[in-house]
Amino acid sequence: MRGTGMVLGMLWTLPNTLLGLIAGIAGIASGAQVHWSRRELALVFNRMPWGPGGALTLGNTILHTGDTLDSACVTYAHRAGRAEPAIVLADHERGHVFQYMALGPLFLPLYWICGGISASNRFEYSADRYARTGHGWWPWWSQT
Repeated sequence: MRGTGMVLGMLWTLPNTLLGLIAGIAGIASGAQVHWSRRELALVFNRMPWGPGGALTLGNTILHTGDTLDSACVTYAHRAGRAEPAIVLADHERGHVFQYMALGPLFLPLYWICGGISASNRFEYSADRYARTGHGWWPWWSQT
């Protein structure tokens, strides 16, 4: 994604990004650290103070409980019992950033309609596919 398309995508998903910024700024008070990731096209808030671990993407923000997104993680499908290799968390979250930039304010309602946080959610499946292969982040591409 380059140039005008990138700028338009960032503007389209700005309402989601603002939600992420609000949460990220709140996390800074508890020790979260923020930096711009050109690779992820997102402001990344590391060391967010919640739960046992993981990341949440909101528009062009990534809220992450760990020190770096460049770590291996298992997929939701793996946790559900399917044999799948580990992926790099940064690649998975970048897939979600692309989804947000394409769908803008439609992303969150569609994500929840498609099953929310689960192995059967086409958004999660597509982000995992993108993390494994470097392509296929669009949730309505073939699931094979």
